[in-house]
Amino acid sequence: MPTIAVRVYDPVRGVQTGGDELLSATGTKWVDVEQPDEALMNRLGERFGLHRLAIEDCLNLDQRPKLEDYPGHQFMVMQGFCAVDGKDPSHVVLHEMHTFLGPDWIITVHEKPHPAIAKTIERVKNQPGDSIGRGVDFIAYLVLDAMVDENFPLLDQFNEELEDLETAIFEGPTRDHLKRTFALKRALVQVRRVLSPQRDVVGLLSKRGMPHISERTALYFRDVYDHLVRLYEQIDACRDLLGNAMDGYLSVQANRTGEVSKQLTIIATIFLPLSFVVGFFGMNFQALSDEIFFRVMEASMVAIPVLMIAWFRHKKWL
Repeated sequence: MPTIAVRVYDPVRGVQTGGDELLSATGTKWVDVEQPDEALMNRLGERFGLHRLAIEDCLNLDQRPKLEDYPGHQFMVMQGFCAVDGKDPSHVVLHEMHTFLGPDWIITVHEKPHPAIAKTIERVKNQPGDSIGRGVDFIAYLVLDAMVDENFPLLDQFNEELEDLETAIFEGPTRDHLKRTFALKRALVQVRRVLSPQRDVVGLLSKRGMPHISERTALYFRDVYDHLVRLYEQIDACRDLLGNAMDGYLSVQANRTGEVSKQLTIIATIFLPLSFVVGFFGMNFQALSDEIFFRVMEASMVAIPVLMIAWFRHKKWL
């Protein structure tokens, strides 16, 4: 079910919070829409002159991060991640934020609740003059900055998980470790695929002369751009850790296979001369049936394995 929350700021009256009844109020407006439907978006489109293509993008998720310039407003699509349970980084939830930015109004559209919206609402509530009072472009910055910062704890969880996984692999690799490695790899590829193109979008917002973005707020978007660069560097570091974990698993498994092969080879090498002795003294010759030859065979059966084991230990093969 769609929900709409409208916040209007006036230097005299402060911040007014309500629903549709505040859409026609005067002042700086922030309209937040959750679970949008076509009827609500069409109504907002008529009220604020939203472009039809942008409205269609809001109703169809899985849009690529982008910044579009339409007559009278700008339309921005940004994405971010949150862990499902806050502990398992391989299960991430993609959040998609659609933002309309006009001269004195901003509309944020999203399907699911997001911590970035809650943090921005709290900032507007506690510091109206230092948030919505600085313009709608500053609200866009607050939401975007909070969305980007939500990815840092997620990547920290990736690092911790990969370090623990690497340690567990060297202690004793199992199939579960391999499955876990591939699960983390898939999640990391998804995070990289989403966050990578957003640097270009924020880079455009940080340039001077962008419509509806003041030069003062552009400086803040540069800070968001730096955060995205740091995230990308963390992703590369996680990819290196993933590669190390995979190489470690393969190396330990190969070493274990080599140890097993060496032990089997030693056993086969010990039994090879014994097989010869048994076969030779077991031949049906009259001379070989003498008791002396039988005693020699028994002594050989004991001496050869002992001498070979002593030789293997001397060579440090055992």
